[in-house]
Amino acid sequence: MKIKADTGRCVGAGMCALTLPQVFDQSEDDGTVVVLDAEPPAALGPAVNRAVQLCPSGALSVGR
Repeated sequence: MKIKADTGRCVGAGMCALTLPQVFDQSEDDGTVVVLDAEPPAALGPAVNRAVQLCPSGALSVGR
């Protein structure tokens, strides 16, 4: 699993950081997503997918 974030598309809603703070944070400069762990353990897969689904701007995606 590899997380990709498009910071140009991010609106800074923070749903990802609220859902999974060990993987996502927000920039102190503009509030856009910061991926803390782009390749989290497989055990976090369901939580990562939930955080990606909650992103209102579609700035997050998960690949292999």
